[in-house]
Amino acid sequence: MDIYEIRKHNLVKLIGSQRKGSCAERWGMAPAHLSQILSDKTAKNLGDDVARRIEGIEGLPRGWFDAMAAGDQAQAPTETGDSKLSAADLVKQMLARSGRGIPEETRQRLLAAAEEPADSTLVKAEHVRPGLVGDEVWIAHYDVRAAMGGGQIPHDYPEMFKDVRVSPSHLRELGVEFSEHHHLKMVTGWGQSMEPTIKHRDPLIVDVSIREFVGDGIYFFSWGDHIYIKRLQIADEDHFEMISDNSRHKDRMIRREETYIQARVLLVWNAHLV
Repeated sequence: MDIYEIRKHNLVKLIGSQRKGSCAERWGMAPAHLSQILSDKTAKNLGDDVARRIEGIEGLPRGWFDAMAAGDQAQAPTETGDSKLSAADLVKQMLARSGRGIPEETRQRLLAAAEEPADSTLVKAEHVRPGLVGDEVWIAHYDVRAAMGGGQIPHDYPEMFKDVRVSPSHLRELGVEFSEHHHLKMVTGWGQSMEPTIKHRDPLIVDVSIREFVGDGIYFFSWGDHIYIKRLQIADEDHFEMISDNSRHKDRMIRREETYIQARVLLVWNAHLV
């Protein structure tokens, strides 16, 4: 098995009985991208960047995708047909057959992990690490601009353009409240109507699990075929008041039934709590 077959095997095992769509959302991937990786009919592989991101989100040790577990290795077919080969021998065979594109550092890490005793304290500790560095996790940053002014036309299929690595415990120390870190995403504010709270092109951490009004605050929402980042307050039974922090921009009343909340803004990347 080459490195991509091993990664696919581990990906299938990681997903298990979970819904693929839920996994794709948690990992910041388009569902179609995940389906292509899992399909036997396409040549789409699980690349280094995506593999490392999923490991971080799931709290797996770095390089987990690149090696098979001991039990899986014992069942893997070998060129000699000898099922008693050690884990290190199996990894060496894999590297000899198809490891040309693997960086030397990764190569050495795979060999070291394979040669480590099964009851090693180090191996056990690695598998319970909560993230890549301490409790750090990856947050997907989407190429979506939400207007803090006249409104932005939404993309049909927003694609991720970069990730941000953060510490959930540090976010909570800052006062950011959320239930699950995989609900956190990043979007970009666009315009001046929310200054000074949010400046033009500020990245924002949002919670995409919040899809309804849960109290006064700043929300990422669509209204009238455009998307906005504004403060929302209940004006009456039928209307929200859409509020701009910049006094030069007028507030307005919008119908609640025509307002579709996509997320709540939790933190501006300039460290201003909202």
